[in-house]
Amino acid sequence: MTDRYEVVVVGGGAAGLSAALVLGRARRQVLVVDAGEPRNAPAAHMQGYLSRDGMSPAEFLAEGRLEIQRYGVDLVRDRAVDVARDDADEFDVTLASGRSVHARRLVVATGLADELPSVPGVAERFGRDVLHCPYCHGWEVRDQAFGVLATSPMSVHQALIVTQWSKDVTLFLHTVAESELSDEDLRHLATAGVHVVPGEVAGLVIDDDRLTGVRLADGTAHVRDVLFVAPRAVPQTGLLEQLGAELRETPFGAYPVVDPTGLTTVPGVWAAGNAMGFAEQVVNAAAGGYRAGATINGELLMSDLESALHG
Repeated sequence: MTDRYEVVVVGGGAAGLSAALVLGRARRQVLVVDAGEPRNAPAAHMQGYLSRDGMSPAEFLAEGRLEIQRYGVDLVRDRAVDVARDDADEFDVTLASGRSVHARRLVVATGLADELPSVPGVAERFGRDVLHCPYCHGWEVRDQAFGVLATSPMSVHQALIVTQWSKDVTLFLHTVAESELSDEDLRHLATAGVHVVPGEVAGLVIDDDRLTGVRLADGTAHVRDVLFVAPRAVPQTGLLEQLGAELRETPFGAYPVVDPTGLTTVPGVWAAGNAMGFAEQVVNAAAGGYRAGATINGELLMSDLESALHG
């Protein structure tokens, strides 16, 4: 048997829950499929969300789940593994558990995965004193000794940005050759007071469960309190690709082409949150989910009216 819903939301993060909240309040039959793998799980707190600044991401999502359930939204801990569009331009979604659900409209809020540089200690300390977003964590580590691990010439921008929170910044070139930096890059770094250190990083120096330095392959160590890294973003676009959604290449991976509401090039399919772009913070993701949910409700309303009008 296939369970039928008006909207299936794939992804139970800020974007997916926000879309479900709007649709639930609009008295729609909604299912949220949540694999339980939020991108911000390593972080103890989230910042920059008005009225929720400093809240734990886990607590934020727990509150969101309770809210949507008040409006009759179904929530299942599962993973969507397959999706197909039928002759009526509606969707059959297969879950990892073997369950099949049918949706008139689909919201893909599957986010992205962060692929961290393969330096010993980086993954273990990510979200603590190994960080990636100064807007998320800069205030909490302000005025400490920062390191920035270069993974491409674009890391120059990250090094320049973090000088807003500390004037003691060292850019470790790691696998980037100094010759890959432009003269303009070098001038900007010098003007901002960023110290540039060539040579591959071999690991981190940890003392009493805190980062105290960065160790190079030649054995030298540089005292640092915080290390900023730039993970490689891996968009979770498998379902969208199955449906034939158009993707656009960006420096941070391939993301779906969407209109201002998140509607993809596949009729009836919306993308929200990090499923539609690299830079969607929690507050942006929640707003995107809201826009998608409100748009879908209006679109369903008009579709039903047209069907009733024309028999």
